[in-house]
Amino acid sequence: MRLTKLEHAALILEDDDKRLFIDPGSFTTPITQAGHTVAVVITHEHADHWTPEQLNRILEQSPDAVIYGPEGVAKAASDFDVHVVHPGDTVEADPFTLRFFGGRHAVIHSSIPVVDNVGVIVNDALVYPGDSFAAPELAEIDVLAVPSSAPWLKASEFIDYVLGLKPKHSFSTHEMVSSVIGRQMADARIRWATEQGGGRYLGLNPGDTYEM
Repeated sequence: MRLTKLEHAALILEDDDKRLFIDPGSFTTPITQAGHTVAVVITHEHADHWTPEQLNRILEQSPDAVIYGPEGVAKAASDFDVHVVHPGDTVEADPFTLRFFGGRHAVIHSSIPVVDNVGVIVNDALVYPGDSFAAPELAEIDVLAVPSSAPWLKASEFIDYVLGLKPKHSFSTHEMVSSVIGRQMADARIRWATEQGGGRYLGLNPGDTYEM
């Protein structure tokens, strides 16, 4: 299975010539290569994780692709056929097995509503929490996507998240709201935390791939 990181929170998984997109949002450059897409996972309703334009680009090339997301996404994306998923659900989108966990977005501020958020485990190999630090029920994590910069997080949270989960590999996501220097600082902390558990930091930049 090949993982490709796009800008911010967007990822592509490819296996057996089929694609899975995760969180193609407004901080990600327009999706142009979306043929053979079987599914799209949207973790929550915020625009940096999905836009109608991005979904339409994918569906134009893969009209049979199935969109999965929590109830909040189904309401926000009412013009699309969103299959609602909940924490604990498992979905088969051949060749991808998707297991969902979490349930709520991390708190930004008491004045801002907390929305639905589902993390996703792909083929029991990639763990992507969306906008949360929810811990998956998985004995061993091959690759962990770590949110590194957002209005709802601080460095101690993502460091403790990595230290607690001890992934074999990690990389940072949700980085487009950081300056170059800010991202370098966050990446260094994620690298350190990953290495404490014997893992390796992948340091993926937008467009980089990793063969899982």
